[in-house]
Amino acid sequence: MTPFLIAQDIIIGLAVIASLIYACRRLMPATSQRWQAALANSLSKQSRPALLRKIGEQLQPASADGGCGSGCGTCSSGCGTTSPSDEQPLQFQARSRE
Repeated sequence: MTPFLIAQDIIIGLAVIASLIYACRRLMPATSQRWQAALANSLSKQSRPALLRKIGEQLQPASADGGCGSGCGTCSSGCGTTSPSDEQPLQFQARSRE
C-alpha cells in the first residue's frame, strides 16, 4: 500500500465516524447524551491520568436543569418565557372545481 492510499483510508474513516456521531446526536439526542455522560464519567475517575480526567470534564454534557433563561416557563419570574402571540392556526380552504 502506498502512503496515499493509507492517508485516503484514514480520511474516509474519519469522515464516516464523524457522520455517524452527527447522525446519532441528531436522531437520538437522549441516548447520545447518556453515552457521552458514560464516557465522561469513565474518563473522570481518580485512577486515570490528569490528561484523561481533564478530557472527561470537558466531555461532560450540560445539565438541563431548567434554570432562568432556559425558556421552560416553570419559574415564577418569567425570565425565559416566550409568548405564543406570533403563532397563527392553519386554515385549509377547499379548492374550487371548475
